[in-house]
Amino acid sequence: MGSKAIHGKSGFLIGGTSSGSGKTTLSLGIMAALKRRGYDVAPFKVGPDYIDPGHHRRVTGRASRNLDGWMLSRDYCRDAFSRTMAQADLAVVEGVMGLFDGFSGTDEAGSSAQMAKWLGLPVILVVNAASMARSAAALVTGFENFDPELNFLGVVFNNIGSKSHLTYLTEALSVHSDMPCLGGIPRDEALRIPERHLGLVTDEEHVLSGTETDHLADTVEAHIDLDLLLERAGELSLSQEESKGITPESAQPVKIGVAMDSAFCFYYPDNLETLEKAGATLDFFSPAEDETLPEGISGIYFGGGYPELFAEALSGNTAMRRAVKAAADAGMPVYGECGGLMYLSEAITDFEGRRWEMTGCLPLETRMQEKRCALGYREITLKETSLLGPSGTTVRGHEFHYSKPVGEPKADRIYRVTPRTHRTLPDEGYVKGNTLGSYVHLHFGSSAGVGEAFVARCNAYKESTTR
Repeated sequence: MGSKAIHGKSGFLIGGTSSGSGKTTLSLGIMAALKRRGYDVAPFKVGPDYIDPGHHRRVTGRASRNLDGWMLSRDYCRDAFSRTMAQADLAVVEGVMGLFDGFSGTDEAGSSAQMAKWLGLPVILVVNAASMARSAAALVTGFENFDPELNFLGVVFNNIGSKSHLTYLTEALSVHSDMPCLGGIPRDEALRIPERHLGLVTDEEHVLSGTETDHLADTVEAHIDLDLLLERAGELSLSQEESKGITPESAQPVKIGVAMDSAFCFYYPDNLETLEKAGATLDFFSPAEDETLPEGISGIYFGGGYPELFAEALSGNTAMRRAVKAAADAGMPVYGECGGLMYLSEAITDFEGRRWEMTGCLPLETRMQEKRCALGYREITLKETSLLGPSGTTVRGHEFHYSKPVGEPKADRIYRVTPRTHRTLPDEGYVKGNTLGSYVHLHFGSSAGVGEAFVARCNAYKESTTR
């Protein structure tokens, strides 16, 4: 297995001085403006977040890939980046938190800066200048000199109050820093994206209309020097493995139903692609609107999302609930993450205290809480063989939710869960028969063979029903 060089590609990472600096707004605006200019833009997101990538997809028309320094290895991130860029012109990578913020205060692990260096990307630094003037230059020079190995493309000031405010900022920057100012984004409430308990409102809720996307692009075109940005971005140094992994042609074909609608929209693109590479054909369906499962499936995958917001529709679709339960009872492999776990449970109690019946595939109920129940990276180890692989398999992922099981679940638990901080957490991974549900969103790229194991289990079920 060899590799080939990829030429003529460009890209950059957009990092902020802190969370709330304006990374998402600027990233979406630049993506929209560059797409308007005719570029085939490939979006990426540092970290495990699902919501920003959803907005990226709506703006660019491309799936946005997560790049994560803890869930995934350096080689995996570089290969995923290169494979994507083989089919695109320009990469826009949105960072996470502050540029140098990672897992600890002692090193760069898990930070946007680390990812920029892994991928060889220059950085656009976003500064929220709403309440500062000359002090912004001190902030920028601190970032500029913090890591000599990091290459900065330029700085963008956000929340500019007036032309004179921007002049003040650029004058200070020119005296104290070699980093060019690419422009300043004016204070504009129309550029703000609404939020809810998991962060920004999802793209499935159609927050970014065509008019809003145009406004983002117009703002960037008017206030950012895109020509200078593209000139300084330069050419990326990329190579791609010429063949890797299992191909659909070499595996037994099997069809897997994937829940995809407003209630279930959190999936890592890599997970779906891994299933396809292992030989699966994915058939998408809506648990809220469709009355029947896709025909001929031999497995079901329920991702995360907001089932509590659509609990009435999910509960009211009795035909679908019964179809899922019948499939699970018949031994079809069924896998659910977070929101998917909630749908596979017996019932969801929402924020208003209303109880909605779900599929009942797993003997537990969930209830929404006012306070966040879990947040952080997780590594799970299978305590016994399951549809994700043999006993001892370890997979990394992320957990973030506002619900929890009611009482003590009766389901068996097959995950030993370890957070990144190595605290002790209760066992998880609720299983009944061939149905597995968990609050942990796993990234199949963190452990070789996980997606293949699920497809193999689906194939075994298919063969057992066609004898």
